[in-house]
Amino acid sequence: MNVFITGATGYIGFQVAQAFRRQGYRVRGLTRSPEKADMLARHEIEPVIGNMQDPESSREAADPCHILVHAAKDPGPDAAELDRRTVRALTEAALKHEPKKTLLYTSGVWVHGNTGNDAVNEESSLTPIPMVAWRPEVEDMVLSSVDINGVVIRPGCVYGRQGGLTAAWFEGAENGDLRIVGDGENRWAMVHIDDLAHAYVRCAEEVLRGEVFLIADDTRAKVGEMAAAAARAAGYAGDITHISLEKAAQELGAFAEALALDQQVDAGKAKTALTWQQRHKSFIEDVELFYASWKAAS
Repeated sequence: MNVFITGATGYIGFQVAQAFRRQGYRVRGLTRSPEKADMLARHEIEPVIGNMQDPESSREAADPCHILVHAAKDPGPDAAELDRRTVRALTEAALKHEPKKTLLYTSGVWVHGNTGNDAVNEESSLTPIPMVAWRPEVEDMVLSSVDINGVVIRPGCVYGRQGGLTAAWFEGAENGDLRIVGDGENRWAMVHIDDLAHAYVRCAEEVLRGEVFLIADDTRAKVGEMAAAAARAAGYAGDITHISLEKAAQELGAFAEALALDQQVDAGKAKTALTWQQRHKSFIEDVELFYASWKAAS
């Protein structure tokens, strides 16, 4: 089968592309950069030059592919509209195709807001933080389409290799200024990048429609504990600075609230329906390895 992936050179998209290729799929990857196109080609991924501002580039590239993965995101103020346009383009690429194409849409656990001590699952109501308040609407576009087998994947906070959100802790330790938002007692739902990529492959193999999957490991470590582990791995002996949400918002805007979230999620559905499981050690258990990987990548 052929696979088309938006954001194929991004943190999530690149690992997803490689996971599909390792399973023998022929993979096409969208990238805006000719330089990064060479990187895709070296990994046996056919590069397609395009971007979310030009949805036609996605529509044309997706036309011959059976599995469509939307892993791109735009950090700008038009993120919501560009996401909608890309989903529409990918859905249009599936019109009149039989058997139906599968679209795997990348959302995230932040649509659940604060969960506290109650672990949420796919049936839980959504209380998205403002930064991603628009995302449930796009999820519905994917899930309700009659033209495509739509599946929504909500990853936890991704770690491993060059880092994801955990990279900020390593960078802070290196620069002598390691900071976290809040008192550090909050928890993030975590997932290793390779475990997440495996979930995409399993979703494609099962030929699902109208399903949502939370993808996170079973760890419940607090942010303060994980940041302290990152400090030790980097040889940082200084204090970890705690920044209030109000002060962080002045610097980071709406993103600050995401960093202060206290979340627990139940990935039991993925374990049962996809036979998915965590294969990598937790962030704290293998933090020295993750630090070394981040250091080499940076």
